[in-house]
Order: sequence, then structure tokens, then C-alpha cells
Amino acid sequence: MHAPDQPNPHFPRLFSPVTVGTMRLRNRVMSPPHTSAIGPLFGTDKEAEKTLAYWELRARSGLAWMGGVTGRMKNQFIPGFEPSGISAETLGYFRLPHYVERMKWFIGAMKAHGVHVTCQMTMIGGFPHAPSPVLSAPVANSWPHVLNSDEIEAFVEEYRYSAGRAREAGFSGVEMHFNHDDLIEWFLSPLTNRRTDRYGGSLENRARFAVDILSAVRDAIGRDMTLGIRMNADEGLPGGYDEAGGIAIARHFEATGLIDFLHVVVGSPWGNPSYIQPHQFEPGQWSAKAGAIRAAVKLPIVYSGLINGPAVAERILADGHADVIGIARAHIADGELVAKARDGRAADIRPCVGGNDCINRRYVDGLPFGCTVNPHSGDESAGLWPKAHRPRRLLVVGGGPAGLELAALAAESGHRVALWDAGETLGGQVRDALPAPSYAPFAAYLAWQERRLHGLGVDLVTGRMATADAVLADGADMVALATGAAPRRPDLPGIASAHVLEGRDVLAGRATPGKRVLLIAQDDHMAPLALADFLSARGHSVHMVYATDRPAPLLGRYSLGAPLGRLDARGVTIATMQEVAAIHPDGVAVRHVYSGRTERLAGFDSVVLSCAGISRTELYDAVRAKRENVHILGDAYAPRRIVFATRQAYALAKLLAA
Repeated sequence: MHAPDQPNPHFPRLFSPVTVGTMRLRNRVMSPPHTSAIGPLFGTDKEAEKTLAYWELRARSGLAWMGGVTGRMKNQFIPGFEPSGISAETLGYFRLPHYVERMKWFIGAMKAHGVHVTCQMTMIGGFPHAPSPVLSAPVANSWPHVLNSDEIEAFVEEYRYSAGRAREAGFSGVEMHFNHDDLIEWFLSPLTNRRTDRYGGSLENRARFAVDILSAVRDAIGRDMTLGIRMNADEGLPGGYDEAGGIAIARHFEATGLIDFLHVVVGSPWGNPSYIQPHQFEPGQWSAKAGAIRAAVKLPIVYSGLINGPAVAERILADGHADVIGIARAHIADGELVAKARDGRAADIRPCVGGNDCINRRYVDGLPFGCTVNPHSGDESAGLWPKAHRPRRLLVVGGGPAGLELAALAAESGHRVALWDAGETLGGQVRDALPAPSYAPFAAYLAWQERRLHGLGVDLVTGRMATADAVLADGADMVALATGAAPRRPDLPGIASAHVLEGRDVLAGRATPGKRVLLIAQDDHMAPLALADFLSARGHSVHMVYATDRPAPLLGRYSLGAPLGRLDARGVTIATMQEVAAIHPDGVAVRHVYSGRTERLAGFDSVVLSCAGISRTELYDAVRAKRENVHILGDAYAPRRIVFATRQAYALAKLLAA
């Protein structure tokens, strides 16, 4: 470790102190809210302890500013009205009877590690409140209630009350959520604010509600707490404010003298980009927009948006685009990110792949929180990773995500581990996907896993096709089979034709389709879209056919816009609710899944399949018939996403350590 009074030799800007309002930060790392899916901080004691354990690991690592306490505001409705949708709370958090007590407990624990804690005050727009009978997005049609002046004033007083509770709880400051479809952004935006009273029209009028709120909050918290705003640099929507409008809004708020910082972000909750940008974008891609605002104001600027590691954060600071960097998902992937960066161990940071399954699992699948690359994340309250009571020898067959994670976890618990894989390189289907555009983060993840396994002394054997006899002869105490899934070929007339190609072969360069491609998509997540991205980027004309009522139904709204936008820009067409009934020499016959109407799609040179997989269970069936202590996991059990495989590995590794 370097001397604390000397510049950090690895990331000198990131680890230089800075003052934001009343907060003296030991470094420039801030973490925005992102743990609502891990455990409700205002739920049971056990749920709160789960969330605290998550944050304490990041605090011990050296996080300077935890901006991650979401503060939902009390809403106002007529009796009997039922709000719906994400964040459509009624009571809010500040009105909870145990709010102050719970927050004092949480803030005290974080301050003990030298972390400043702020809360974020949010009132999501359109659920159902809005300044005008106008929607912010073309992807939803739940029309809002238009606020009258009395209701506006009531909200201002609710902000005042809530800010007082935040002060009582002991926060270092408050961040106002004026972005991402928050009610206040709807007032600021010329797209959604068509009012003709004192709250609409000019920027001064459109910002009046926000300024009234800021005045009320400042009255409640005084000048010894920090107050800032999180805002969109621009809305990126026809009729919304642009980059120049964002600068004007920032200047207007600065001129009030009420705020201490601006937290600048880009994106909507649904679009291209969403504000939780997936891996189709470059890390920190829009930091220059924050830089334009920084050049126009004197306030400190926080920038968040796909900051996947310390090198990106350092570059943004060096470019003068921000004073503080907000990092969320990369903190999910590795809770020790700050310490590893500070101590010159950046190569050891577990890479965030930007797949957004940490969000999709909760809000699309209805499953508990889980990180694709780090199954420990969210389970910090369980304590240190267990050591095996009786270390044994484990043979893992299959070097995809499930096998790699299991081998590493088992070795970390003290077992002696060997891993066999039939391929010459590790990674399984993730390796197959790497030629698709924007999959570099997944290559970084595989490289990290391989370094991890070498460091743990796992005996890695590639190019070895495991047979039942070889596994049995090896004599390992425990066997885990993660043999993956074979490409699934639908049972269709014409499927054996020479012009029908498997998507994995196309990605690997083993098969080359013609110019005009019909892509059969029978996969509910990213794979068909990534394949279409690969083909269209190489000049192929692509027509996708889905039997589902929309493409990629298990891809959440924060992730879907990016691939769909890319594909449409390249002229890819997507048909839905069409089930392929037969394959012909120049196309396919399709049947509408609801009406049964049939038609023929012709004019194609090749048919390419992206139809998920069929579990490879033959080895498991043969081995388990002749010995005990045999396990199956990953796609070999049932084809799913990476996050399912790594979490299965985590669960099995815990059992094997017992």
C-alpha cells in the first residue's frame, strides 16, 4: 500500500480527496442507489442486516460516498385509487415509524468506516401524477392524473417534512431525484409540461416546482448538510430538452444558491440508452455531456453511467468531465473494487459484464437478486466463504460458466480440484458468443476466471473429451458435470437442408450464410439479438422470426432498447407471433400463433437458427448409474443464462464444503 499522504501511484485522480458541500471525501468514488432488490432496508431486521452487510464490505474497501439510500416520497391519491408500476409506493419511506431509528443504525455503521451517506428523494412520474396529460414514453399508455396547484403545494410540504426526517436520521446530505421519469423531470421537460399557469412555459416556470422543493428542503436541512440534484444531461427524445437545455437547467439551479452539487446522467427508464446502460455501449460513453455541464457551472459534478472499473473512472476525471464518479454495478460485481484499485490490484477486480441480470432477475423473472459474475454479491451477511470441514478431491467436467465458478469456489473452500473441458479454450457458450459485437466484457470475465483458477492451483485440462470410463477411473471423491447444452434444432420439415445453419457455427466462422438471412429465434433472451447484431454488422440483410409476442421477452426494459435500436438502425426486421412451420429452399412457412393464419416468407439465401439448447446429460446419466456423489449443474441440467449457472455453482459449492 502507498503512503496515505502521497498521491496514489495507480489512479492519482480517483484517489485524491475532494470536498462536495459539507462532505470531505477521501476519494472520488460514490455509489448511487442500487440495492433495493438485495434486501429492503426498511423491511425486517434480517432484511436490513442483509443490505447493511452488502454496503459494509464496500465501505471497508474504501468507498467514500454512499449515495445509495433510496428515499421514496409519500404519494397522494383519492381514496380507492390503486397505483401500479415500478416505484408506485403510497406511504413512502420517510413516513415509516421506524425510519429514523433504522437510518441512524445504518448511517452509524457506515460512518464508522469513514463513509458519508446521503439519501435520494424520489417521486416517480406518471404513477399517476404529471404536470400535463402527456406521456414521457411511447412504450406505455397509462395516462396520468394532472396535478392542480393545491396538490403541487402539498408535494412541496411533503418534501419539507421528508427532508426534516432525513436530517433527524443523521444523513450527510440529500440528493434530489430530478431525472429518469421522476415527477420533477416531467415538470422540467417541455415534452411533458404543457401547462399554461405559473408552472409551465418558460424554463423559469417549468423549474418553479423544483425550486420550491429545493427551498423547502434547504429550510429543513439547513446549511450544515449537503444538497444536490441528480439530472439528465439531455432527454434524447423528440420534444424533450436537449444538451443545451440540460446546461440551461443546470445553470438555473446553480443560480438559486440552494445546491452544492450536480449528479449528471444520461438515459431513460426504457430507451436507447436506458439510464442503466447495458454492454452494447462503451464504458462512460456519455461523460462528455457531464463535462459540458461542468464547463458551464462552478458546482462539483458527479457522473454515473456504465463505469465498469477504475481505469474508466480515472480517464473521465482526467478529461475534466466530472469531479466524482458514481459506480453501481461494478460494485455489485466486486465489493472490494476500491481497495483493489487503490492497492494496485486492478487486474484482480472481478469484471462487470453489464448484462443487467442483477436488475432483470428481480423485475422480469421475479427472482431474488443475483449478479451474473459474482454469486457472493447480496449474500455478504452469510459471512466469510466457508472452508471445507473435510477437504476432498473434486473433478469438474465442463469449463463453461457453471464449471468455472464451481471449480474456483470449491478450491477456495480447500478442496483439490481438477477441471476437464473438451474445448481447447475455456468458456463454453460464452466463448462462442464473443465474436458478437459488444461482448468484450465477457471475454474479460473469462480471462479473469482463468487467472483465478490458475492462482488457486486448479488442475486445468483442456482438449479432453470426458467419457464415463475416464471419469470413473479418475476416482475423485466428488464429480460435478457441467457439460452444457447442444444447439437445439427444431423438428421441422426442411431442417436438414444445406442452407440451414446453426448460429453458434456462424459466430465461430465454421459456417458462412448468404447475403439474405432469415433468423429463426426460439430463445427468450439476448442470444438471437446478438446473432442478428453480428450478421447485420457484416452486411447481411436479416429478417428475424419470433413466435413470442415480442422479441426477447425475458430481457428487461433497461436492456432491450439498446439491441433493438442497433438492429433497426441496420435495417434488421423483426416479426413476432409467427411460428415457423416448415423450411423451404428460399425461406420458410410461418403460422400466426393466435389466428393460425399461414404465409410464406421467401427471398432468403440462408436460414440461421438461434433456438437455445438441449441439455447434454449423457455423461451424467452414465456416471451416476455407477457411482455416488455425482452432481449436475448449469445448462446440463436446464439451459438458462450465465447468472443461473453461477448461482447453481455457488449453492453446490456450499453443499460440498459442509
